[in-house]
Amino acid sequence: MAIQIIFNLLIAVLWMFMTESYTFVTFLIGYIIGIALLFLLRRFIPDAFYFKRVLLMIKLILLFLKELIGSTWQIAKLVYKPKLNVEPGIFALPTELRTNWEITLLANLISLTPGTLSVSISDDHTTIYIHAMDMPDIEKEIEGIKETFEKAIMEVTR
Repeated sequence: MAIQIIFNLLIAVLWMFMTESYTFVTFLIGYIIGIALLFLLRRFIPDAFYFKRVLLMIKLILLFLKELIGSTWQIAKLVYKPKLNVEPGIFALPTELRTNWEITLLANLISLTPGTLSVSISDDHTTIYIHAMDMPDIEKEIEGIKETFEKAIMEVTR
């Protein structure tokens, strides 16, 4: 992947030299040409096309923003009700993530989402303990996190 990035930057700089224009727009055009070349030559390069991972990262960010807005709305509805009817609790989320970076990213995404907080990670790094402000169905909460954040993190890192 690093070789692809270097190749792409080299194409962008070469494009700037060939056009004798040293602006950001010229660099961007050269970078896009480099991406197109890498895409066309992807079957000759042993690594996976790196721009696919960039798109998956953007997808993860958009997913987080969607969850952030949705959970903010849910918490606001709970807080502004005349009678606070919540079921707070701590539950264990078994995770399939392996590396410290993946687990940390998941724990941070959970903590940054309103209404949830990562409390602890088990010693064997297979379970994250999460406090939720309102969790009427624990299995639904676990499945929701696994199908959104955990799945998106695995797509980006593997």
